[in-house]
Amino acid sequence: MKKTNSMKRQWMFALTFLMMFLTGHNLMAQNVTIDGQVTDTSGEPLPGVTVWIQGTQTGAITNLNGEYTIDANPGDVLVYSFIGYTNEEVVVGDTSTINIALTSDMVGLEEVVVIGYGSVKRKDVTTAISTVSTDDLDQRPINMVSQALQGKAAGVSVTRPNGEPGAGMVIRVRGTTSFNGSNDPLYVVDGVPMTDIAFLSANDIESIQILKDASSAAIYGSRAANGVVIITTKSGSVDNARITLTAHTGVTRLANEIESLKVNEYRELLSDMGSTINLPNNLSDQTDWYEETYQSARTENYQLSVSNATDKLSYYISGGYTQEEGIINVAFFERYNFKANIDNQIKPWLNIGANISYSDYASNGIISGQGANRAGVVLSVINTPTYAPIWDPENPGQYNNQFYGANITHPVENMSRSEDNRNGNNRLIATGNAEITFTPDLSFKSTMTMDRSYNHATTFLDPLKTSWGRSQHGAASDNRSLGTVMIFDNILNYNRDLNAHNFDVMLGSSGTTSKWSQSSQAVTHYNDGSIQTINAGNKLSQGNGTYAANWAIMSYLGRVAYNFDSKYLISVNMRADGSSKLHPDHRWGYFPSASAAWRLSSEPFLQDLFWLDDLKIRGGWGQTGNQSGLGDYSYLERYGISRQNWWEPGKENATVTLYQNNLRNTDLTWETTTQSNLGIDLTILSNRINLSADWYYKSTTDMLMNVSLPSGSAQASSITRNEGEMTNTGFEFMVNSRNLTGPFSWQTDFNISFNRNELNSLSLTQIYYDARTSDNLNEFVVRNEPGRSLGGFYGYISDGVDPESGELMYRDFNEDGVLSSSDRTYIGDPNPDFTFGLTNNFEYKGLSLNILLQGAYGNDIFNASRIETEGMYDAKNQSRKVLNRWRIPGQLTDMPKAGYDMKVSSYFVEDGSFLRVKDISLAYNFSGGRLERWGINRLQPYFTATNLLTFTNYSGMDPEVNQWGNSGAVQGIDWGTYPHTKSFVLGVKVEF
Repeated sequence: MKKTNSMKRQWMFALTFLMMFLTGHNLMAQNVTIDGQVTDTSGEPLPGVTVWIQGTQTGAITNLNGEYTIDANPGDVLVYSFIGYTNEEVVVGDTSTINIALTSDMVGLEEVVVIGYGSVKRKDVTTAISTVSTDDLDQRPINMVSQALQGKAAGVSVTRPNGEPGAGMVIRVRGTTSFNGSNDPLYVVDGVPMTDIAFLSANDIESIQILKDASSAAIYGSRAANGVVIITTKSGSVDNARITLTAHTGVTRLANEIESLKVNEYRELLSDMGSTINLPNNLSDQTDWYEETYQSARTENYQLSVSNATDKLSYYISGGYTQEEGIINVAFFERYNFKANIDNQIKPWLNIGANISYSDYASNGIISGQGANRAGVVLSVINTPTYAPIWDPENPGQYNNQFYGANITHPVENMSRSEDNRNGNNRLIATGNAEITFTPDLSFKSTMTMDRSYNHATTFLDPLKTSWGRSQHGAASDNRSLGTVMIFDNILNYNRDLNAHNFDVMLGSSGTTSKWSQSSQAVTHYNDGSIQTINAGNKLSQGNGTYAANWAIMSYLGRVAYNFDSKYLISVNMRADGSSKLHPDHRWGYFPSASAAWRLSSEPFLQDLFWLDDLKIRGGWGQTGNQSGLGDYSYLERYGISRQNWWEPGKENATVTLYQNNLRNTDLTWETTTQSNLGIDLTILSNRINLSADWYYKSTTDMLMNVSLPSGSAQASSITRNEGEMTNTGFEFMVNSRNLTGPFSWQTDFNISFNRNELNSLSLTQIYYDARTSDNLNEFVVRNEPGRSLGGFYGYISDGVDPESGELMYRDFNEDGVLSSSDRTYIGDPNPDFTFGLTNNFEYKGLSLNILLQGAYGNDIFNASRIETEGMYDAKNQSRKVLNRWRIPGQLTDMPKAGYDMKVSSYFVEDGSFLRVKDISLAYNFSGGRLERWGINRLQPYFTATNLLTFTNYSGMDPEVNQWGNSGAVQGIDWGTYPHTKSFVLGVKVEF
């Protein structure tokens, strides 16, 4: 963009003094005096350019004419650095004059962004797309690729509902859009759509783009209602043969503990409760259940890759191993992965490519979301009295269950319930493609992909060690499933430039078929635990058998984009999807979208604003679909199978009986989300500051829901139907700032997102209750109804502890003088007012420091764990917080008396807002000198601390939890959930 010289010089003059203040170089006399001038590529002098000798503190700054003088030795490397321009390096030789022309660093606008079935320069994007930086992925202990999105993109909420190794992330792109269906985004890895990316190693990723609005995501039609995450893996670079090894190892530990009562305190609590349990006088604190349950766990990751490319052939091959122990002894995650990308220009008109990914991964977890008497590990650590031993002294080989009448199982026994379980997966994704270039403007690409996954999940319950195992005489199960998805895409692209006019036309088709089968076996009655396979059990389950299902989608798609001189841009998309899951009369869904942008910075009336690099406003509208809540044959009337006991007299030749599972629904159709988006992109001060802001409105209609029917109204108890409407409205803001450049650089990325969710209407059933917690209360915590956000907590309002009686006071909400169920109301909202992420990168020579902060504000958490740890309703041990309980009339406290009248109330609702220091990474890059002689291009050791600090008022073990995991209808409930961990990792990256 042309600038006026006078204004530009004034700005450069001011920056000269600013840079002199910030850099503070010490000028030292050297053997050779170097002088010269620094200009831009048009010959315009650049004042304020930092010139420094690499590896020293010696430097200079150019004057108003771009001139500089510096003393240096022959062989020294001069580095020229200036905001908005690419750094240049020159080796000092015999000449005493060195003139340099710096190239404008506007790569942000020229960067190529991957979109659906194509790509576009960032400056020409007309839709809401976020790019997630992958620069630091090899310096962070990321075992799941979805972790890389956390705190990195505006409008994208990423939470980890529990800290279990291998646990998936909950990702919401612009809010929750479906009640019963999936709210996960669609993942597209190297052009292949999928819903699970646990197989993928973060070290193999080249770029991540998130399509947030419907005008960008609608090209994926029926699978894009929740946004699209496009992941491109690495490939070889021309004339850059590279061998890269990345390795790290570290420890993880529990971030927070809740202390339990000691024996004497526990004895006093039983007395206050009026318990009939009499503890012997000689009991003492002998077992620390935290030490017996939690450990300092090890994590390790090793990845090796080889890549290279010529003008006709490129390849990238990698393999790796990841292992993560759980802080709870029986939990783990382990993965082996292999990746190969090959691309070959066979003929000038023919390109052949192949991508192969294989992963073998396995995991195990614990039982959570249950009380201590139902194998809940996390809660039993607190609920188990400290006087109890681990093993039964009178029955060696059996866990102790002598608690003098209290209904408790201790955490080591509860861990044993799942210690021999294993969930194993094999995933193979193989893609082959061929692209024919008919003319420079016209090409055709055909792609075929096989995505095959095999799951093998086994469980075993020892028949002797645990009380539950003895009651079942041991039990085991073996479940195996095989799924094969075939995808066949054909895409025709036409791109033509006519002076300032650019036309981009895409037409294509996509066919997807899926075949799935499963075998399931269960058995009980084992002699002992020495043989854990199915054949060692004596009593087979009547439910053993095999299952099979299949589905298919056929799609047609197209896009037309017009670009006039990168000033006026418009794009129109259309996709038609036909699904076998829907009735033939409603099988096809049509998903159009359109977007446009106007680059104001290219207009003559803004040409003289020297500080303005780019200003663009954009808008879009589109529709996307969702069928994830449907089974493979949802519109049909399906039947269950009941086996007959053939060994009973008269049933020797009996066959199975059938019973109706659901009602037929021939009107079943697509769940559809319609979204409008308005946005603005701004780049100023020579690409030093980039800002982006978006407002959106999402309306979901024909929501797919499983509706319960009144008892006796039909032969089946439920029906799947299109039931309601929901909206999400929000604002999101992102800013990227290069605060300092030169030898010391500082870059900041900040994003913040506001979203408001509302369930607008329901047709058949108006109120849905969910999330029943605690056997003692046995009440639902969540109520969903029109006019409210999803997941609202419902119960009584607690007005504190009555100083005279010690009881919790519950508000007579309807003021009828009687406390009843009609006094319940909404007592909390798990939806945050806003979420945010802040990343700061500092670099000085080879040293780099990366700090990621992430958080949420305004969300509530229902702490159901406190029902078990502060409820004081039975003989389970309690947390030390109950030492503050009410004991005498007139006492002022916020902890009620032992044995108080407990209800689902606001007493258990807490502020879940938090600010977390998510990652701190410190690295140093060794290069040059002796390393080059050894053939090492890069040697970078690093240290990373994860979840180092969390600032929150939440009293539980972690505010970023949800026992209901990825549910759209239930959020923010902590009920003995596997807690998050702190980790400390040492790693190294070596590049040959």
